[in-house]
Amino acid sequence: MRTLVTLSVLCGVAVTAAMAADAKAGQAVYNRACKACHGATGAPNPAIAKIQKVEMKDLKAPEVQGAGDEELKTIITNGKGAMKPIKSVTGADLDNVVSYVRSLKK
Repeated sequence: MRTLVTLSVLCGVAVTAAMAADAKAGQAVYNRACKACHGATGAPNPAIAKIQKVEMKDLKAPEVQGAGDEELKTIITNGKGAMKPIKSVTGADLDNVVSYVRSLKK
């Protein structure tokens, strides 16, 4: 029983943390740190993709939206492929950017 209560509390904390993310604040960080490459609407900047000789995914695409929050945070902080790590986005800003990226699919 004690394990069940502990698990319930931990799940509640995780859900509360996820709900606490602020997409509007995330948009401001996104505009500063991400928009140059990923565009204002999540559609990749074709000039950047051409310069880097890569295919960039639209952030509204199902494969991006289907990624877990932790996976998106890892990509932002560690980079992926030609994408360099975005070390300036950390803590609550990281949660907020993920929340903003999630809002793009709507």
